[in-house]
Amino acid sequence: MNHSAGSLHRLRPLGYWLSPGAEPLTAAEAIRAALGNLRQPVVVVRVGPGFGLASYGPITLGAAEFGGTPPAGAYEVAAYLPPLPAEQLGDPAFRRDHGLRFAYMTGAMANGIASVEIVEAMSRAGMLGSFGAAGLSLDRIAAAIDRLKAHLGSAPYCVNLIHSPGEQAHEMATAELLLRAGVSRVEASAYLDLTPAIVRYRVAGIRQGIPTNRVIAKISRVEVATKFLSPPPERILRELLAAGHITPEQAAAAAKFPLADDVTVEADSGGHTDNRPAITLLPTIMALRDRLQAQFGYATPPRIGLAGGIATPASVAGAFAMGAAYVVTGSINQACVESGSSDAVRKMLAEAGQADVTMAPAADMFEMGVKVQVLKRGTMFAMRAQKLYDLYKNFTSWEAIPAAERVQVEKTHFRMSFDEVWKLTRDFWAQREPAQLAKAEADPRHRMALVFRWYLGLSSRWANSGEPTRQLDYQVWCGPAMGAFNEWVKGSHLELPHNRTVVGVALNLLYGACLVLRRSALRQQGVDWPDAYFPTTPLPTAEVTQRLN
Repeated sequence: MNHSAGSLHRLRPLGYWLSPGAEPLTAAEAIRAALGNLRQPVVVVRVGPGFGLASYGPITLGAAEFGGTPPAGAYEVAAYLPPLPAEQLGDPAFRRDHGLRFAYMTGAMANGIASVEIVEAMSRAGMLGSFGAAGLSLDRIAAAIDRLKAHLGSAPYCVNLIHSPGEQAHEMATAELLLRAGVSRVEASAYLDLTPAIVRYRVAGIRQGIPTNRVIAKISRVEVATKFLSPPPERILRELLAAGHITPEQAAAAAKFPLADDVTVEADSGGHTDNRPAITLLPTIMALRDRLQAQFGYATPPRIGLAGGIATPASVAGAFAMGAAYVVTGSINQACVESGSSDAVRKMLAEAGQADVTMAPAADMFEMGVKVQVLKRGTMFAMRAQKLYDLYKNFTSWEAIPAAERVQVEKTHFRMSFDEVWKLTRDFWAQREPAQLAKAEADPRHRMALVFRWYLGLSSRWANSGEPTRQLDYQVWCGPAMGAFNEWVKGSHLELPHNRTVVGVALNLLYGACLVLRRSALRQQGVDWPDAYFPTTPLPTAEVTQRLN
């Protein structure tokens, strides 16, 4: 879009005026098209009692002329918008360091729900995707990494490393696999405290005094954020050094860097969450970052992004307006065709409202009483999972539970006897982490917990595979963002699950966020055009791509 060939001059008291030229645009369609062209500036002028858009010729800022008189036919400038390409949203250092076009990331969802297909699609579109390695075997994680390396080459991608209090050996084995495979980015999630595994991954990647392994830590608590925004603890460094996992040079250099390059503030999200409001949590962690930066004086300050509730153009715009370096989406990606979930789950998610979520016991932290946020509509998983946790909390063994309760659990949850489930569970842990079996033999309550975790673990896999006989047991990680997304896309092509692609969704969110920010900037200058001038209804991927280019 071009603008007036005249110059802008300062007026008292109105501000600027635009030299005479062609008549300003006043038709709604023309104004809407000009506002939607993000790569061009916009000049709004007063036309009678309303506003118009100057869209002809280049603008030259002339010398200030206080008290000057505008020539006949000049228009007073009411507002000015500079170009706002979506590539400018967020922190340019985040985009540069990760080799991205957009400051946008899809977060990991366990059991491969955040699939290699999602990661590949995001990477090719200039965004970052995190593979959902949590809950998978080492063989499956290795196969996924092999595919990503083969298909993406040097293009950016990320792999999840999840905190596993009950499976510390598996967590360390996963970190070792990531190091051997040369994975240079991990998304660290669900950490309650730092472990040797995540510290080893970060520090073992130090080359010539510089970390080459990047950590993006997902947090929702100040105490956990503090650990990731600080250098690695000396205690863990000494432990790793003694075990030969890092060198003395790496241990010494580690003190100069935070454990994480980027910290994602996770607000009210699906899966592991503390249900914190983003509007208070993000500024709290940003202030914490600033204090720790002042304390440690890092050469490159760690960046703070936002996840949880990111599902509409307004929420993306709000995140960037509050200072987020990048945004991370989660629940809405599970509803896309590339996710590792099933069509049955995608349909359930497409029908969800913001209130159709609840908290349920987490499989990976069951004994600790940790909960995850899941879909409530169309499934009884949350209620059934809570029943198992109540039994675990109130009884010391399976045999101590009243007979009637045991029969009911075997009928509704297991659909087989406790002993049959224990045999399957024992075979699983014999391969995964044999130490769990020794503990179960010595502690009947732990044996009961492992059997209950069998149900919680399989409930997610039943959902991912679309097992029709187990739909009431589906565990679908989901936050209120899903309901907000469904409201936004209602009436558009994205209302139908089979039209939802992660790139199409992401580009529409970014484009729409730019329109929201442009409208906000105009309002701050006194121009309040109607919603129709800033349409954020999702567009087909080809069309939104063209508008962003």
